[in-house]
Amino acid sequence: MMKQNQHPNVIYILADDMGYGDFGIFSDGSARTPNLDRLVRQGCAMSHCYAASPVCAPARAALLTGRYPHRTGAVDTYEAIGGDRMALREVTLADVYRANGYRTGLIGKWHLGLIGKEYHPCRRGFDTFIGFRGGWSDYYQYKLDRNGILEASDGTYMTDVITEESIRFIRENREQPFFLHTAYNAPHFPFQCPEEYAAPFRERFNPTLATLYGMIACMDEGIGKLLDVLEETGLSDNTIVIFASDNGPQLYGDTNRYNCYLNGQKGEAFEGGIRVPAVIRWPGHISPDSRCHAFFHGVDWFPTLLSACRLELPEGVSLDGKNRLDEILLGSSSPSEPYYWQWNRFTPVSKCNAAVRCGKWKLVWPPVEEAMQVPPYVVEIDERIKQEETVPDTLYPFDDSYRRIPAPHPPRLYNLEDDPLERHDVSIDYPEITESLSQEFDRWFDNVMKDYHTAVPENR
Repeated sequence: MMKQNQHPNVIYILADDMGYGDFGIFSDGSARTPNLDRLVRQGCAMSHCYAASPVCAPARAALLTGRYPHRTGAVDTYEAIGGDRMALREVTLADVYRANGYRTGLIGKWHLGLIGKEYHPCRRGFDTFIGFRGGWSDYYQYKLDRNGILEASDGTYMTDVITEESIRFIRENREQPFFLHTAYNAPHFPFQCPEEYAAPFRERFNPTLATLYGMIACMDEGIGKLLDVLEETGLSDNTIVIFASDNGPQLYGDTNRYNCYLNGQKGEAFEGGIRVPAVIRWPGHISPDSRCHAFFHGVDWFPTLLSACRLELPEGVSLDGKNRLDEILLGSSSPSEPYYWQWNRFTPVSKCNAAVRCGKWKLVWPPVEEAMQVPPYVVEIDERIKQEETVPDTLYPFDDSYRRIPAPHPPRLYNLEDDPLERHDVSIDYPEITESLSQEFDRWFDNVMKDYHTAVPENR
């Protein structure tokens, strides 16, 4: 067993569909997150942190592998047809930590393989898994997966379960290095929470939005308890704590709300769908109440955390992410190399809901409607399997070759230094930059799709 001061512990807390405007310190006064605000004062707020995808499963796959979602095969959210499956050949962050003597735990949401025992988190590097494997769950009536054994809900609010089980993991593993991934499902649909948390918001907001802010408040209270336990156990100074969201917020209908005026929302490659709140605390290494304005992509967490923990990448593992520890610790400048996003339903479609960013320039292709549609029976099956007593062993057959996808929409070029809210398309003014970034995207897409086509047969 390694000495505690040799390698730091890591707690990566992930919210689900939480936006910039849902973070109290960045909010217009709507959201209340005193404990996350405390984390900001004690650590570094990352103002340009980006999810690797505007939706759940692909973003999580990138976080845990340091690779673009397409390479992993996890490119969609529908579990029944295997869209969420992360290829078994992928080496996860948990695999690396466990191989180096860390105890590893995932408490909460998985969403990287619901169907098939081989895709269970306990077979993907986690010693402990307590939570649910799908993309969403009822917060009161659920089947809790405890290391592969399903337990009927006792009615405890899911957010509280995630908090208490995370605390238990910390206490039980305090004598050795640990990697804990606390993956809350708040504030993802369905919108449910104890009335005591929603009540303070009832006068100002519609019922759905009041509940959503209550869900965030409950999660924030839980995060405060985690921070308190680290203090109580003497682990704070040797623990890296990260908080982020998996993607941007859902903003349509009754959930429309303040998000710092960012363009777009969950599911879109515009800033509102991929730019996420993020904070990192590491006492003695990161200055309190500091800011990191460097660009940081979801694939960068894997190599950055390995560097912070002084761990080596296993031989033969290839990453897309870069080690950005100096940017966080020293305030170094942003990288100049391009980064990419692309997401649609089912098989990826080039230049559909896609973006490439290099420095201040970002080129975006809006979604093509035909590539975003889902047959009703797929939705129905996906919802039904979440209610079944046992998890199915095999995927439901599905073939998307019926689709006829038209040509992509013209791209939009934004200068994010001058126009961070993506209000002014300047592609006509800068045709050479537009063409250069378009070619960069083509090269990237062709490259990652080679891995996708070898990952998907394995998955399905």
